[in-house]
Amino acid sequence: MPQLRKDPIIGRWVIIATERGKRPHDFVIANDAPLETHCPFCEGNEKETPPEIYAIRRENTAANTPGWDLRVVPNMMPLMQLEGEMGRRGQGMFDLMNAIGAHELIIETNKHVANITELDVDQIACVFDTYIMRIKDLEKDTRIKYALIFKNYGVVAGASPIRHSRSQLIALPVNPKRVKEELVGCKRYYEYKERCLFCDMIRHEINAKVRIIAHSDGFIAFMPYASRFPFEIWVLPQEHSCDFHSLNNSKGLARVMKTVMGKLSVGLNDPPYNYLIHTAPFRRKTSVGYWKTIDYDYHWHIEITPRLTKVAGFELGSGFYINPTPPEDAAKFLNEIKEL
Repeated sequence: MPQLRKDPIIGRWVIIATERGKRPHDFVIANDAPLETHCPFCEGNEKETPPEIYAIRRENTAANTPGWDLRVVPNMMPLMQLEGEMGRRGQGMFDLMNAIGAHELIIETNKHVANITELDVDQIACVFDTYIMRIKDLEKDTRIKYALIFKNYGVVAGASPIRHSRSQLIALPVNPKRVKEELVGCKRYYEYKERCLFCDMIRHEINAKVRIIAHSDGFIAFMPYASRFPFEIWVLPQEHSCDFHSLNNSKGLARVMKTVMGKLSVGLNDPPYNYLIHTAPFRRKTSVGYWKTIDYDYHWHIEITPRLTKVAGFELGSGFYINPTPPEDAAKFLNEIKEL
């Protein structure tokens, strides 16, 4: 019988459609992307991107020339821009402001490889260290309230056909609605129980032992009880922390991510996916209504969502999600994959 499962963080309901139960081979992913003929992100093509903001370079190499291992450049079609004034204003009954912020592209390697699984652990750790460095730098701009890191892999997941491993950072002058929903849910839980909801969730998953995919180096990866999507995975630090940019064990996180993404790639035949990092907003001053418990009630995490199903009318109209693969079944399948 299908189940309704309630997400404990924001109170959203998910339908686990067990009667539609799908195994990995049941998912058919359309991939009609044209074959790439040229990559502007490869080493030697630096002039084809905007000037670099930051790079990890080999000794005696100049900016915007070959000799780099990782580059950060402005997105060529930015959704946000640093120049200008906020200009927050009303337009009749509506609110309006200029899109002040930043939109950066993290080119994760000089090699022409597509998936994060093709990078070694040290290089993945460099990627995470770069995220941290860029977040800390953007935090200095008092107009910016939030920095969202995300990766689109595969055309179905919103990436271009160019198969070169990269991720993005968008810095915003407002806090994202999805993050605000989590913040509210975590604050309510903390006020009632005086504990972090995510920490309780971690303890539950360790005891239940049915949805964990990886657990090492101070990190845990598991499929949420109320997974919105088949094979959705969350990765969290086991020790409580609300800010991703306070991470001091990027290599441990890199090992866990390589394991998890490797299992997804092997088990689901290299599926398209998105991952994103939810962290606490920037906090610069105390004022009336300031969120005084956020350091204790929120817990940063990475959400990984393979793009195996499509959101349709019912989901759009109701706010429910329909997941045809119970997370316990999905976890069992991935845990049977040993060779990566």
